[in-house]
Amino acid sequence: MAFAHAHLTANHLLPEPERRALYRPDKMPEDPHHGSRGSAHPVGMDVARGGPPADGNDDGHNAAAVGLCWGQPKIPDPFVWPLADALASSERELDAPVVDVGAAVRGGGDGMRRAAEQVAAACASHGLFQVTGHGLDPALARAALDGAAGFFRLPLATKQRARRAPGSVTGYAAAHVGRFTANLPWKETLSFGHRDHRAAGAHVVVDYFTSVLGSDFKPLGVVYQDYCEAMKQVSLAIMEVIGESLGVGRSCYRDFFADGCAIMRCNYYPPCPEPERALGTGPHCDPSALTLLLQDGAVDGLQVLVDGEWRPVRPRPGALVVNIGDTFTALSNGRYRSCLHRAVVHRERERRSLAFFLCPRDDRVVRPPPRLLAAARGPEERRRRYPDFTWADMARFTQRHYRADARTLDALARWLGAAGAPTCAAATSASQSHDKAQE
Repeated sequence: MAFAHAHLTANHLLPEPERRALYRPDKMPEDPHHGSRGSAHPVGMDVARGGPPADGNDDGHNAAAVGLCWGQPKIPDPFVWPLADALASSERELDAPVVDVGAAVRGGGDGMRRAAEQVAAACASHGLFQVTGHGLDPALARAALDGAAGFFRLPLATKQRARRAPGSVTGYAAAHVGRFTANLPWKETLSFGHRDHRAAGAHVVVDYFTSVLGSDFKPLGVVYQDYCEAMKQVSLAIMEVIGESLGVGRSCYRDFFADGCAIMRCNYYPPCPEPERALGTGPHCDPSALTLLLQDGAVDGLQVLVDGEWRPVRPRPGALVVNIGDTFTALSNGRYRSCLHRAVVHRERERRSLAFFLCPRDDRVVRPPPRLLAAARGPEERRRRYPDFTWADMARFTQRHYRADARTLDALARWLGAAGAPTCAAATSASQSHDKAQE
């Protein structure tokens, strides 16, 4: 499929031969302040039982103060999850369709109809499917995964240069210990933002890496700039299929997200001495609109709750996992389910993944398109299930006020109502007035 690669090489940060040379696993820079690049796994540290510091949000400070205990024989209490969340995994894999998005977008016709049917069935059920034909360069995918592996092997002091600021969604986080004191995820993450290059400059990701980590990290920034540009194009193609599946046309959601933003997150899940008591990520729905996940190798970990069972999503070579998030559930007026999922960890195996979270532009109002509500079968389906909000509202709520779970959208609606935002009934009335004005 051509659309991802064509866009990938359109913004030349470097000549193509030099750019291709970056897609190699040996490009992680040496740390200029240490004589070693670090061990194969992060160094284990003692775990303090106290709470977070006064600011309550400095992940970097707490990574040292609270610790991570990688490599220790027991996990500390803050990493132990309730039994209800850490239920045993099912032996049955999730029945998730594999959608050829390339054939759907290129050819339309039967290919698009087939893809739309697959997406509609999955999203009305559990909210997850996989895509092939996406056109992601395998060398770029490998470079992005290897770059994440190299970053997490760096000494803690180097990683803390990118530590997550209070209330921010970007930066390095060690088990989110700056945000939470219990039910800590057994993982490290590096997150950074991506915006439409026409509005924010083509080098936004490169600039993040060089400004936060230093000029030695520019090659890694170029890799992730390319990866984000490719994922943006894949996500817009998927939005074409989703638009067809909901009967609003290929351009409806694609246009809505064309000038949107995204969050890119590199995940590292170390081996865990007590995997039955811990979780790499607890049960939650993503607050974003759409998540594109690249899993590394054959190590599974992603699971989806279906009929009371946590069913694994096995990695498929060359496929991307796609799941619906809360923001798109609101855009579909609840017709498509936000995917409730978690990540488990393993006793001896480590796991890595790359998650690209597609979001609208910060100030764009999230509401179902008029055509979707007009085509509803009755008054109940036309009734607005969620009030209007912006992505800035959702981001602020989930970063400063609420830990994302299965009830985030309902909690957001209550929070917005307390802040004086329109209720769902008022939003329905406003939407109908807007529709009449358009007519």
